[in-house]
Order: sequence, then C-alpha cells, then structure tokens
Amino acid sequence: MDVNVFKQKPIFGIVRGVELNQIEPLIEAVIDAGLETLEITLNTPGAFELIKKAKRVSAGRVSLGAGTVLSMKDLKLALKSGATFIVMPVCVKEIVKYCIKNKIPVFPGALTPIEINQAWNCGATMVKVFPAKFFGPEYFKEIKGPFDQIELLACGGVTAENLKEYFSAGANAVSFGGSVFRRDWLENNDFCKIGRAVKNFINAWDCLKINGSKNNS
Repeated sequence: MDVNVFKQKPIFGIVRGVELNQIEPLIEAVIDAGLETLEITLNTPGAFELIKKAKRVSAGRVSLGAGTVLSMKDLKLALKSGATFIVMPVCVKEIVKYCIKNKIPVFPGALTPIEINQAWNCGATMVKVFPAKFFGPEYFKEIKGPFDQIELLACGGVTAENLKEYFSAGANAVSFGGSVFRRDWLENNDFCKIGRAVKNFINAWDCLKINGSKNNS
C-alpha cells in the first residue's frame, strides 16, 4: 500500500467469510465499482490462500491487506501471502514495531482516548477506531479536540449515508464490511449487489470530495 495514494481515496472494504472460488468475481466487482483498497480478515477460513489468489486476480489493481492480525506468526504468513498493509482490532505493539521497521502500513484498533493515544504513539499509520458505531461521528469530533494530530480510521457502522458525517467530524479514512459483503449476498454469489453497494460508498466519497473542493475555492 502506498499511503499517499490511499489518502486520495481513503476507503477500504473488509472481506470476511468469502470462499476461494468467489475471489475472482468479488475482486472484479469491487474494482469495477472503483474500490482501490481491500482487507481480507485472517479469521476467514483459508485466509492466506485467499490473499494469494486475490493478489493474482487483482494484478496490482487493488491494494490488498490482512485484517484481524493478532500474532507475529500470522503477520509473517500474511505478508508472505501478499498483504501490503496490516489491520488489527487492538494494538499489538510487537506487530506495530515490526511493520514500522519494515515500512508496512499498519492500522491498530483502539476505542478509548488512552488506547487511541497509545496506538498512535506506537507508530500507527492511522488508528482504527473500532467499533465506531456505538459512539458515532460526534466521538471523532471530541477525540480530535485534544488529539488533532492523530489520524483516525472509522470502522464499524459506517455507511454511504453517514460517510460524510464521519469525515466532517474528523475521520481521516473509513472502512466497511458486513453491510456490503453481506453473508446472504456471498452465499448467493450476488456480486452485482455487492458491486452496487461498493459503488454507493465511492459515489458518496466523490460527492464529498467535489463539494469540499468547491467550499475551499
């Protein structure tokens, strides 16, 4: 992952529970919808093979990361499989330290002000505020008061409809998962619905970016 490129479209999808034979149509659907960054969680069965296949299929058209990384063993297997960024639900200092040393973007999870500050001081690329939905966009505004230098990723409960609220409140990036990569859609191989849902996020970002540019001009 090139972090500077990611910040131009700071949105990524979180895939969990996908099967190996679904990777190719899923990757094509999200790329067609305009998504450029995708995470595959390691608590998905066969996650490392999924990442390998996703890398082959995407052929550089999407940045692939590994999520739910909680051990050094899984970290190294994920990187070997082709992951270019790392996401965690909590902050595992050993993992963050390794990622910094090897120039790998890393997004550790945190929720409280103490956890957020600690994760940032460990060297997080951005701190994943998770689960964001329980406190909502207003929480980001409050956190940004004393911690205006900390970059925050909103995860959990972000929708195309409230995306603007999160960015306006101080989020630097957002992610989405189960609301788009729904279990029933995956079970039915309904990649058209997944693609449309991804496109809604991309359209919401594009609209926000255009309006923001207008406001700044």
